[in-house]
Amino acid sequence: MNRWGRLMMIAVAALAAGAAALVSIRSEAPQSSASHATGTTIATAAAATSDQTAKALYDFNALPDPVKRILEQIAAAAESGEIENMRPVLESNELRPMVADSYVADPIALWKKESADGSGRDVLAAMLNVMSSGYVHVGQGKDEIYVWPYFAETGLSSLTPAQEVELYRIVPPERAAAMEKAGKYSFYRLGIAPDGVWHYFLQ
Repeated sequence: MNRWGRLMMIAVAALAAGAAALVSIRSEAPQSSASHATGTTIATAAAATSDQTAKALYDFNALPDPVKRILEQIAAAAESGEIENMRPVLESNELRPMVADSYVADPIALWKKESADGSGRDVLAAMLNVMSSGYVHVGQGKDEIYVWPYFAETGLSSLTPAQEVELYRIVPPERAAAMEKAGKYSFYRLGIAPDGVWHYFLQ
């Protein structure tokens, strides 16, 4: 799939989800330790908005160009089915994205270890599923970030039927039911700063 095809894939999937779901919803390292601290700060700041009102967004074209570019790179690597193709994307990033609560020297190795078959392909699929959902724009200044899926920053206690369908596209039904009961999303989430720096992809 060429570059524009991938961009359209992300945009069309998000717009399709947006057509089915309510656009406005009620919400309830780095290569050094210093970089990891920066990523942790941003992830924590984004999570803190879960008790505030967050708006689910679906317009891919409204994203800053640097965010579009890194999304396209991530999608291209994920669609290839070869997790090693994600390595250049990780290495070209200003800092190594967080992939766990603590520093991970080799995210690729971790993803392979955590995957069902040791290839990491289910992790790549999770990336694509997350990126095809709606997103939220949260934080200010150095903490400003775009987060996929929007469920990561909103409550799950009062989802509409359409929103539940969107959640099931990302999370297995059994796990989604447990999340809804707890009122909190606890699966993969992806965060990218307005300047295109990929900050995290973690559960």
